Amino acid sequence: MKILITGGNSAKALKLLKAFPNHFVLLADYGDVPGVITENYAFTTLGLLNRDSIAHLLLNFCITESIDSIIPLHDYEVEPLAKSAVLFGEYGIQVLTPQPDLIDLFRSAEKNTFNNFAVFIHGECVFSSGGEIFIRREDELNGVFGYNAPDDELKLFTV
Repeated sequence: MKILITGGNSAKALKLLKAFPNHFVLLADYGDVPGVITENYAFTTLGLLNRDSIAHLLLNFCITESIDSIIPLHDYEVEPLAKSAVLFGEYGIQVLTPQPDLIDLFRSAEKNTFNNFAVFIHGECVFSSGGEIFIRREDELNGVFGYNAPDDELKLFTV
């Protein structure tokens, strides 16, 4: 499986690598990106940032690079991708975001500085950096969420 994580120049993106040890991860960002390629991951550029056509730019990139799943880390990407998830799905690309109408419930008012993160796919926790076991949640819980303690509210893990 080939996974695209945007915000690839951030420490948060690098932390996410440990959630996908058996997959190839493409860490991508806008503008200049270091040219590093390893067996398990690589860095690449998404070109110039154009917020008006984020979903279109990322869909084209995913198709060109044969991406199976996309995790948007930039806050401004989450909503456009969530609204375009059905279109991405038609190309076999899974978008890991909450449903568009639920995004605001998971946004944090302050800057996201979490000790831990968890990856959910359709309500099932597939990875937790803190080692916690999350029981099955709502099917709408989809994406990467940060938390400090297991009983904290989950918030979007964005940069």
